[in-house]
Amino acid sequence: MESIQDIMQDIMARAQAQYQASLQKEAASNNYKCQKCKDVGGLIIDKVDDEPGITQGKTYQVWVDCDCTKQQIAQKLLRASEITPEFRAMTFGNFRLDDVPPIAHDMQHLAVEYYKNFDQLEKTEHNSIAFLGQPGVGKTHLLTALSNNMMSNKLKSVLYFPYVEGFNDLRDDFEKLEAKIIRMKQVDILFIDDLFKPVSKPGKDGARIRVPQASEWELKQLYAVINYRQINHKPIFISSELSFDEIINLDEALGTRIYKMCKKHFIQVDKDLGLNYRLK
Repeated sequence: MESIQDIMQDIMARAQAQYQASLQKEAASNNYKCQKCKDVGGLIIDKVDDEPGITQGKTYQVWVDCDCTKQQIAQKLLRASEITPEFRAMTFGNFRLDDVPPIAHDMQHLAVEYYKNFDQLEKTEHNSIAFLGQPGVGKTHLLTALSNNMMSNKLKSVLYFPYVEGFNDLRDDFEKLEAKIIRMKQVDILFIDDLFKPVSKPGKDGARIRVPQASEWELKQLYAVINYRQINHKPIFISSELSFDEIINLDEALGTRIYKMCKKHFIQVDKDLGLNYRLK
């Protein structure tokens, strides 16, 4: 029969072992990248049923993704987007609104409202946005800020495609072209920057004129992408120095599809050199 002293020693030994185990567990927890979910990627939380019925007010448990998982996904989306580190720094907050024309305020408001309402409009036929016209009014900045928010907060994949550089890279590499066209079709959001970027060329009278860059080959590739995205209700973001009329004149089938997708969310800025912030 154990004595009281033996029993007390056994209790103390067990308490000491439990204490050491808790210290080891706490020390191990410090190695977790995420203390909230312990690197599992999610956790079980209690929720209260607020729906009318016999279970209203009852508590039940659900599994939710941890914020760290969402952050990891967002970082992967940012890296895959082909948006440069410089462009990743563009936000709605650092878009210049001091000493700018009212149209710039309108553009920022439209971009923010589009973001806020995206969940409701994503799968509709008018789910896209375009900023057109005068260079230097912030078209690329705002659409890049919108893209960054889509990846960071809504976990939507975005592909940034600068029109001129993008097609120059693909022109002589068929395998690369095929893979990129597939990705341009399938990505959640396709951001085409500087669509049909005009270049300066001599006119018939010797004066230089601005001519959109739109070869038959480029139009063919782009039509395949836009047609697929329109049919499947996949959004596009478009910036261009051209108006919708000019885009439609280049290729009616392509231009009218872009217009239909963007018709509820676009701003077209009339050409006015005084609106170019780069000259200030």
